[in-house]
Amino acid sequence: MAEDKPTNESHQTAGRWTAANDAVPGAPDPHAGHAHGPGEHGTSDPAHKHGPGGHGHDHGGVFGERTELIFAAIAGAALLSGWLLSFRVPGAFPLGLYGLAYVFGGYFTVREAVDNLRHRRFEIDTLMLVAAAGAAALGEWAEGALLLVLFSLGHALEHYAMGRARRAIEALAELAPERATRKRDGEVEDVAVADLQLGDIVLVRPNDQLPPDGPVVAGESSVDQAPVTGESIPVDKRPAAVGADFSKASAEHRVFAGTINGAGALEVKVARLATESTLARVVKMVAEAEAQRSPTQRFTDRFERIFVPSVLVLVGGLMLAFLVLDEPFSVSFYRAMAVLVAASPCALAISVPSAVLSGVARAGRGGVLVKGGGPLENLGTLTALAFDKTGTLTEGKPRVTDIDPAIGVTEKELLETAAAVEAQSDHPLASAVVLAAQERGHGATLPSAEAVESLTGQGIRARVGGIEVYVGKPKLFEALADGGLPEEIMNDVSRLERQGRTVMVVRSGARYLGVLGLLDTPREAAAGVISQLRGLGLRRIVMLSGDNQGVADAVAAKLGLDEAIGGMMPEDKVAFIKTMREKEGLVAMVGDGVNDAPAMANATVGIAMGAAGSDVALETADVALMADDLRHLPFAVGLSRQTSRIIKQNLWASLGMVAFLIPATLFGLKIGAAVVFHEGSTLLVVANALRLLAYREKSA
Repeated sequence: MAEDKPTNESHQTAGRWTAANDAVPGAPDPHAGHAHGPGEHGTSDPAHKHGPGGHGHDHGGVFGERTELIFAAIAGAALLSGWLLSFRVPGAFPLGLYGLAYVFGGYFTVREAVDNLRHRRFEIDTLMLVAAAGAAALGEWAEGALLLVLFSLGHALEHYAMGRARRAIEALAELAPERATRKRDGEVEDVAVADLQLGDIVLVRPNDQLPPDGPVVAGESSVDQAPVTGESIPVDKRPAAVGADFSKASAEHRVFAGTINGAGALEVKVARLATESTLARVVKMVAEAEAQRSPTQRFTDRFERIFVPSVLVLVGGLMLAFLVLDEPFSVSFYRAMAVLVAASPCALAISVPSAVLSGVARAGRGGVLVKGGGPLENLGTLTALAFDKTGTLTEGKPRVTDIDPAIGVTEKELLETAAAVEAQSDHPLASAVVLAAQERGHGATLPSAEAVESLTGQGIRARVGGIEVYVGKPKLFEALADGGLPEEIMNDVSRLERQGRTVMVVRSGARYLGVLGLLDTPREAAAGVISQLRGLGLRRIVMLSGDNQGVADAVAAKLGLDEAIGGMMPEDKVAFIKTMREKEGLVAMVGDGVNDAPAMANATVGIAMGAAGSDVALETADVALMADDLRHLPFAVGLSRQTSRIIKQNLWASLGMVAFLIPATLFGLKIGAAVVFHEGSTLLVVANALRLLAYREKSA
């Protein structure tokens, strides 16, 4: 019985991406810049971005990526030398060394400020230059040099630290091999992976990385799929049937680019070009996910848009303090510059993007694709979760357990007729019926079915031998013009439903041929996963199923769910999710990414199971578990919970430092000390965020 459900074309806000790298689409540039200011922070753009417009700023130079760090070290050495010499050789020589510190310490900051002004932006880097220039105007060359040295050093170290998170993403791109061994016309040739064409046969030797996505056509082996799906155990592979559709093939028949072959040689038919492989798309999506603004990021953006102008007004007022206070202009000006340094929200600007970037990168490394900061934060604050049943909490591979033909009908006729129709569907229940026919020796004698039509959520209709045949749920037949099941059939249906079976009724023309009962068993890991999710703080966990209530209740009782609702059409699931959101707040829907797309779209977070190789699952879900393994779900929720905690810690640390420094500088804290606290807090929040890269799931 094919319960085909519509997909949702509108739920694509985080699912459409553009290529950003020639070798592997979407791979982040290894020289990605550093964001430091109230604009777009921590994005995957290879340039240093600020604001919606964005602009390029390369942090490389004569020493490569380390140029800024080396310049900061030179500036620091010049500052220290000048300060030590000032005790013995006062005058021009120490001043020259301070000037050298200004040049090397301010080089990248000046470049940044020029770019900002060219794009009509007045941001943090510019504020630092103004403060340093103000210190020099007051003759405080040492303090101005210290400001630039520490700001440049903090800038460089922050850039390096953020690069670590980006390299976790880049490591995914490096998994894809550049060369492949192609078999063509009996010859074997070494070619670039980019030159492979659809339908090419690729030879994969033992322990080699697989170049393409595609079905196995020859050979048997075990493949380590951890780079793409996060599965810890290699998956056995064997040849698929001739002409098998890659997107519909089972896990044992299909392989992915970037995974690692085991001890056996394989021949793989190229099903996707290198630019469209699952690995390439995951790398691109993870990189692009950095640019997705989370709720907290949007809050900090709004805060900065108000805070920065307010600081400028405050600094302008402080510069005029000498008019009302009995002090020289130089004192008022110095105090204003110190407040300018103290109030620059560098740590605030980088606190959330650094945590989001690290969380997205760690999730990707664990076989979980999170499409941006929004889903990452929302997943970490969930209070309720709804599961689809078939293929999610259960194996999705039901078997025919009962064959009850009507009076005057043979088991062979009932099973062959049902299998002939269901052979045209890819639904798990349909596959079970076809398999049952094959196991009983009827596979080679199936009649042909024509004019096959799916009846969404109800069953399937076709013509077999010129006679109209229906295979579907009992309530399908109640809706027909001559609806109403015979008492004999109704009794069989009731009995099987009480036993927790999924029931399919078969009718040919006006004759009811009988009833089939199918049973789908829960996944082995399902009960443990439910327990882990409760330990992570989820208050309500429910299951939604198109099967009858008896089947749903039987599964729910085994897994310890709060509630199970059976007999649901796709639109019923959508309505339930909407109601659940009103009652519970933040709700996730876990499904297969295809059949449950409408419900996933209406949930706070849509989570797709087994998304590797599934175009629709990758496009529709907010979070995609690449492997068909429920055990990745607690990891994703736990990581998101930890990300939310770190974001809150970073916000408190950054805002707390600003709240401390502004009054401290008003009451006499020197610029040098303000810079030390200021840059220290920036590095603190980045280091705190980078802890997410080492996140390990707690055992159940």
